[in-house]
Amino acid sequence: MAEFDGGLGRIDNADFERIASFILSATGIKLTAAKKTMVEGRLYRRVRALGLSSISDYIAAVFDCGDCDDEVINLIDAITTNKTDFFREPAHFNFLTRVALPELAGTGHVARFWSAACSIGAEPYTLAMVLSDFACAEPEWRFSILASDISTEVLATAARAVFPEEMVEPVPVSMRQRYLLRSSNPANKLVRMAPEIRSLVRFARINLVEDRYPVERDMDVIFCRNLLIYFDRETQEAVVRQLTSHLRPGGYLILGHTDSITGMVVPLEPLGHSIFRRT
Repeated sequence: MAEFDGGLGRIDNADFERIASFILSATGIKLTAAKKTMVEGRLYRRVRALGLSSISDYIAAVFDCGDCDDEVINLIDAITTNKTDFFREPAHFNFLTRVALPELAGTGHVARFWSAACSIGAEPYTLAMVLSDFACAEPEWRFSILASDISTEVLATAARAVFPEEMVEPVPVSMRQRYLLRSSNPANKLVRMAPEIRSLVRFARINLVEDRYPVERDMDVIFCRNLLIYFDRETQEAVVRQLTSHLRPGGYLILGHTDSITGMVVPLEPLGHSIFRRT
């Protein structure tokens, strides 16, 4: 692992505030002083990639040039990439199979699902496997899955659908056998989602703090898990209100266990386990 060389990988307070202000404005994510070391590490990778001398030079290059849109996206990618797992918070997928999917199978319409902060794809591919298993018993049932993130880098990784073997350990054995392909070279210790699973997920870059989302307003289930904690309270409520507006009446918003909407004025009924129904 590369080590920081003197001040090259350090960020002074003024530059940190500049980055924090930009990230808050562009993404709604609030970077506190506790995140300074994380920001240094992630930006230093961009410094090395571009052959620059320091983080200070990098920040000047991004913000003081006239046409740096591509690197601005790289900056956002570097700061916003977060942890993800297959079958994270399994109570949510149990709720789908026990409650939501039987309901939706009886409606006759194409069920629409949205993974609104999909990261490298573990969540939407988990969803695709769960829905595919359910559809085996409901051959007439149809569904679609939209997966979005603000980071173009993680979306590209998600679309490739290649993961380390240890990352898919939470996937049930029956699903691994049915939906995962092992590398032809066992030494790689990689797996890839089978084509029938990859084809079920449509990826798009969407910034959830924007005023409008390029998304249908008849979603049946929206996942947006463990993202709200990165926003200030005003942004949290704006995002929840926007997401809710894209749900059908009776549709479900599934948040993460770290997320709270207590005190928000939104038409959502709590069902437990951070699951809410639009009223």
